[in-house]
Amino acid sequence: MTTDVLTIDHLTKRFGHTQALSDVTLTVHQGEVFGFIGPNGAGKSTTIRILLGILKKTSGSVSLLGLDPFTDNVAIHQRLAYVPGDVALWPNLSGGEIIDFLLHLNGHAHTARTDALIETFQLDPTKKARTYSKGNRQKVALIAAFSQEADFYIFDEPTSGLDPLNEQRFQELVLELKQAGKSVLLSSHILSEVEKMCDRIGIIRQGKLIETGTLAEMRHLTRTQMVVKTLHPLDILEERDGLYDLQLDAPKTTASFSVDSDQIPVLMDRLAAADIVSIQSNPPTLEDLFLRYYGDDDAAPEKG
Repeated sequence: MTTDVLTIDHLTKRFGHTQALSDVTLTVHQGEVFGFIGPNGAGKSTTIRILLGILKKTSGSVSLLGLDPFTDNVAIHQRLAYVPGDVALWPNLSGGEIIDFLLHLNGHAHTARTDALIETFQLDPTKKARTYSKGNRQKVALIAAFSQEADFYIFDEPTSGLDPLNEQRFQELVLELKQAGKSVLLSSHILSEVEKMCDRIGIIRQGKLIETGTLAEMRHLTRTQMVVKTLHPLDILEERDGLYDLQLDAPKTTASFSVDSDQIPVLMDRLAAADIVSIQSNPPTLEDLFLRYYGDDDAAPEKG
């Protein structure tokens, strides 16, 4: 039976008259990487601050590792690793001193794994934090987090400022956590990153969770891009519902279009009747799904 490490049920958070979260419900299972996506102001950071015990919920319930994040935050933090998207460090301490201090706060020690992570991320631990770039500050927090034997990991825009090589290293380390049975909540705006690593995805918009599931389950909400060449004209496509952005060449034997996923079986029968010469198909991506919800959202984002 699947064990739920995080359960959020009808979570609501208000700041005065501002509704930051509205009726958010989601679960993260044991050994799962859960992607939590949405633009700035959607409610991701507010949700994470509630999980960390920094904010108190207005209503609803939250259970993290079987505990209440607000009343049991000390016990939770002993089993939790967290990396924010903008890491602030003590400027006069070296990177190595900060890593050791962060580990000590959670009852952990500097180990051979810590040294290996420092080498993996190519961090100079002897330099003062005030000399670090944003990317190097992120590396300090990531090294401390991955050095811990935590039960739950929260990464809030963790690769902000990292170069592509270190982004890849981060992704590999998250997959190692998953293989070890650890649970991860990943908040990111890098959709390709989420698509590579996450078992399930939650999309939040204006404080409301509007879609949750695997990418495969969500693909029915997006459209497949297709380019088809046939021996006979494709006039029938001009009368077909469920096709979008149709473009036909002059003899009408080559067509490019997008199609709703549930229309593909019927469409293939029609194309076969025209004698297919070649066909190219690009399945929908997480970016397609994301833009479906946010492409027409021109509202100014609120904090959180």
